[in-house]
Formats: sequence, C-alpha cells, structure tokens
Amino acid sequence: MPGVSNAVFLSYASEDAEAAERIATALRAAGVEVWFDKSELRGGDLWDQKIVREIHDCALFIPVVSQHTQERLEGYFRHEWKLAVERTHHMAEQKPFLVPVVIDGTGDRGAVVPDGFRAVQWTRLPGGITSAAFVDRIKRLLSPEPSPSSIAPSAAARRERLSGSQRAKPLLLAILSASALALAYLVAVKVWPSKRVAAAEQPVAATVAPSPEPAIARTVPVLEKSIAVLPFVDLSEKKDQEYFGDGMAEEILDQLSKLPQLTVIGRTSSFQFKGRSEDLREIGDKLRVAYVVEGSVRKAGPRIRVTAQLIDTASGAQVWSDSYDRDYGDVLSLQDAIATGIARALQLAIAVDDTRSTRRLRSNDAYTLYLRGLSYLDRLHKDQLVQAKDYFEQALRLDPSLLRAAEALAFTYIAISIDENIPAITAHQQARAAAQRALGMDGNSATAHSVLGYVHAYNEFEWSLANAEFDKALSINPRDPAALYLASQVAHPLGQRDVAEQRINASLALDPLNPYAQQGLGEMLRDYGDLEGSDNAFRKCLEISPTFDGSHLYLAENLLLRGQAEAALAEVRQETASDAKDLGLALVQHSLGRHAESNAALTRLVRADSELWPFAIALAYAYRGEPDDAFRWMEKAYQLRDDELIYTVRSHPMLARLRGDPRYRTLLREMNLPE
Repeated sequence: MPGVSNAVFLSYASEDAEAAERIATALRAAGVEVWFDKSELRGGDLWDQKIVREIHDCALFIPVVSQHTQERLEGYFRHEWKLAVERTHHMAEQKPFLVPVVIDGTGDRGAVVPDGFRAVQWTRLPGGITSAAFVDRIKRLLSPEPSPSSIAPSAAARRERLSGSQRAKPLLLAILSASALALAYLVAVKVWPSKRVAAAEQPVAATVAPSPEPAIARTVPVLEKSIAVLPFVDLSEKKDQEYFGDGMAEEILDQLSKLPQLTVIGRTSSFQFKGRSEDLREIGDKLRVAYVVEGSVRKAGPRIRVTAQLIDTASGAQVWSDSYDRDYGDVLSLQDAIATGIARALQLAIAVDDTRSTRRLRSNDAYTLYLRGLSYLDRLHKDQLVQAKDYFEQALRLDPSLLRAAEALAFTYIAISIDENIPAITAHQQARAAAQRALGMDGNSATAHSVLGYVHAYNEFEWSLANAEFDKALSINPRDPAALYLASQVAHPLGQRDVAEQRINASLALDPLNPYAQQGLGEMLRDYGDLEGSDNAFRKCLEISPTFDGSHLYLAENLLLRGQAEAALAEVRQETASDAKDLGLALVQHSLGRHAESNAALTRLVRADSELWPFAIALAYAYRGEPDDAFRWMEKAYQLRDDELIYTVRSHPMLARLRGDPRYRTLLREMNLPE
C-alpha cells in the first residue's frame, strides 16, 4: 500500500500507560519505530486527523487489551481500534496488520473487542514485560519479504503438531466422549465461538492460539513433551489466597504427572520462580521444558475463579487457556478439567474417567488446611516444616479420608528427619504411621511406598524391604522426583554407586532446582572422591537457595580435604545455620592449630545438637583424631537413627581414620551394611 511506513502504532487505555511504555521501549531498543502517544489530552479536529493519518500509514497496529479496556466501553483507544479494523477491510495485501497484546488475565473469548481482533493471534505480555520472541515476531512482520525458512524447524514442527491439518499422525485422544470430540474439533479449526458461556455450567473463557510464534534457538535441549506448572497468582481482593494459588498449581502438576507421555518438572523447581517476572524462555531453558502452565486464582466466599494458560516457551505463544467459575467444593473436578484441557492441547492420549468429573470435597475446611500445609512445606526451611505438619494433621482430623494430606504428612516427617527438627527415630516412626494410613486409603500411593522404603532403610535397616518398596513406588510412578531422590539415599550407603548416581541424576532431571537433591548429590560425589563435582553441586544448591542449611559447611569440608584451611574458614563463616557453622569451625580451627576455638565451637555443637545431630559431633571428634569420643557419639547417632550417619558412614572421607578400628565394623554390622 503506497504511503505505508515501517512504524508500529501502539494503542492503549490511559490506565495501561506504564505497561504500554514497556512494550514501546523494548521494540525501540530493537530498532523498531513505534508511534506511542503519552499525551493526556486527546481529541479535537487536528488530533483526530493525526490519529487517522498515523493508523492509515502504520505497518502494524498493536492494541493493548486489559481489564481496563474491558471496563471502559468508551475511550479514545476504542476510536483507534475502530479505525484500525476499518483499515483491514480495505487492505489488498494479506500481510498481518493487527497484533493484539493482553497484559493481564483477560481472556480473548470474553473480551469486549472488535470482531476483527478475534481472527488473529493474540500475545500475552503480563504487565507489558516484553519477551525477545515477541520482538523477533514484530521485526519479522515488518520485514518486506518474510522468509518461511527463517522459522526454526522445531517451532514449525510444533506448530504443525498443534494444527488440525497434521498429516503424520492423528490425534491421540483415547476414549473420548461426544463433548470431548467437539473440543478436539474446536482445537483443530482454532476458532472459538464469541458468545459468552454461563459460568455455572462450563468454562467462561477458552482459547487456542492459531499459531505459536517461531522459536528462537535454544541454549539447552528440551524434551518435546515436557512441562512445568508455575505457582498461580493470587488475584483475590484481600491478597490472602496465595496458599490456594500454590496448592492449585501443585494439584494440577500432580494430575499431569500421571500422564506417561508427559515429563513434568517437580514442584520444588517450578516454585523457585514464584513472585519473579523472568521471561518464559529463560524459565524454559532453566527447567528444560517446552511448555509452562501459569494462571491465577480469585476466591470470594464459596466461589472460586481460576484461569490457566499453556505457553510455548520457545515462542512465548499461548497454546491453550481456560477460565472457570466454580463452587469451592468442585475444586477437585476443576483441577481434573484443567489437566485434561492441557493434555488435549498437547495431543496426549488420555482415558476419560466419568467419575473424576464429579469429584467433590468432603470437607472444604480440611482441604483448605491441606493447602495451607503445602504452602509451608514449599518454603524449604526447617522451621516451616513443623507448621506444615500441624496443618496436615488438622486436615486429617476434619477429613480422615483425605489421601493427599496423609501422603504430604508422611513426606513431611521424612523432611523433618533429614533437617533434624526432632530426633530422627521419632520422625521415622511418625512417617511410617502416616504412610501406612495413606496406603490404607490407596495401595498405589507412590509417595507412601517411598516413605515406607526410606523408613525400612533408615529406621529398621531392612534394606531388602526398602528396595522392594522403592521398586513398587517407581513402578507406579517412574518419574516421581521425590521417590527417585529417596531411592538414591538408600543405594548410596549400600555402596551401589551406579544405581545411586542414576537415581539422583534422574531426580534432578525432573526437579533440577531442588536444593535437597543438589546437596545430596554433592555429598555423594564427595564420598566418591569427586571433589570438583561435589563443589559444583553445593554451589548450585546455594544458587537455588542462598540460605539453605549446610552447603557452605560442606564446601568448607571439601577445602579441608584439599588442605586449604584458610579458604575453608572463609567459607564456613558464610554458613547460615548456627550448628553447621559450629561444626565447620570445630573442624577448621583444629586444622589451623587453634584448639581453644575448636573446643569452644564443639562445646556449642554438643549443647545444641546432642539429641538432633549426634553424627556432627562424632565427625568433629573423628577429624580431630579422638576416636573414643567419635565412636561414643556414633553409637548415639545409631541409637537415634541420625540420617546423616546412615547415609555417609561407609564413605565419608573424614571418617577414614576410624575404618581400621573393630568398633567401626561392629557399627556397620548393627546397621546391616556391607563392610
């Protein structure tokens, strides 16, 4: 069209000026010309003429859609939108012109926008934070001769898989009902009806993106069918439903993890991005996933509104989205519906269970307590574990049949044992009771079998029973990162190096930002003599969680093993846990010949941890060359079932001086460990 410039016209409601400016700034930084008006005064003949001319001449029109544009049925931006749509009616060329951008949770199906907006692909840029993929797309749309070859093969292939014209293989939707077939048809043609749907009957908004943006070359390989579920944002008026948003994300994650064709990243890693505004491509690279799920929750009295969307991390394009208004008691069936929608959008085979769509809570209050417990469990701090335990116990008192609460309680007791909140022997016994309770509700609970396996090993020293439980757990869910991690903790003390490394690496592949697993890997590699690999794992743990207990201590131990005492002292002084710092000081100050300082640190350690971490005291005495005291505390660690003693007694390099002592072999026999 003669006279058309290479500019982008950015149209927005005045309330969205800040988000619009972010978009304009990002595009201008990439060399794109943007017409972005900041004037407070709009209207008048001269102004109207300028607007008509700019919209007539621009190459692309970007309307910013939000809740503010929803609420304002009049406004100058609507005049701009009308002019832009009218221009499309007179355009001879077929190049894209309208590029709607949504900056919040507004759904395109229910949005109050011109019909012309609905016929083109929408992009979501929350808060106007602009991805590199979006900028790349705009630059390609502005290119005079866009080349199909510029589209990355992986993205083109993915777009074909998501289209209804796929030739290579049909949709893998199993046992579909008539309504599900209708949904599949809508996905195939990528056109959703514009009329509103009654909230009480079905979702109020549903979208499938016509075609994702082409991918940018990735820095790390990802699995084609891989996904992470990010914590859902709390949009409630009082901002007091964060626990509900977290719990919703975790429950959807759990549902998706049951699909054998889909690799689902563990909760611990996904939740590392809570409250952060990182680009989705960066999240995809860090978690090595092709897709992420994000969403929002709003709870008002007995009603909940949940919105979820599936995003392609290579392009930033929305693949699927849906919004639901339900009674709180329907939250279980809502989670099933979201998981099913995601699975179908990814063309995964699913078996439809008619009973799942009618699942209701037996006790709303019990489920709320369970979700609150999860929010504390996710905080990765020993002080929060006890609060999580209390919430799960309260939930089970209100609803003794709440399986998820029983599973979570069992796992929490194992975490309490590892973190030395209460004597390990007590935590193991309570974990056993909770796991058996869960198995009474569902004999195929992978979590419960994993917990029982850990208890058989670390409390009873019944290693064959432990392995049988882990075999059962991993046959139920072979990609459960928690089960794989706990299973590695059993293989390592048995000297099964290949099995231990395979299991912990498999766990980290599914949950790469889990600080527990990273720290466990560091200890494992240290015991195998790979100090460099061990250092890397401990540093990764600290990158994930800078205040995570123990990793500075373990890095200091590795420096001592290298003979670098001064560097070890600097490292241990960064330790945040007081007892771990005292152990490190007892070791390092002894190495430096400062025996008074070493004794003082050891005295503090004995005072604080004689009932919770006796192995630490034994390790200090062993390193200081005091075997009688070392064996006395190792015997106490054995009696209290100190997890770290059992995990590392056969291989910790600082116990090397004790291994020729007959008392050491006796201790191994008491724990049924190979000598």
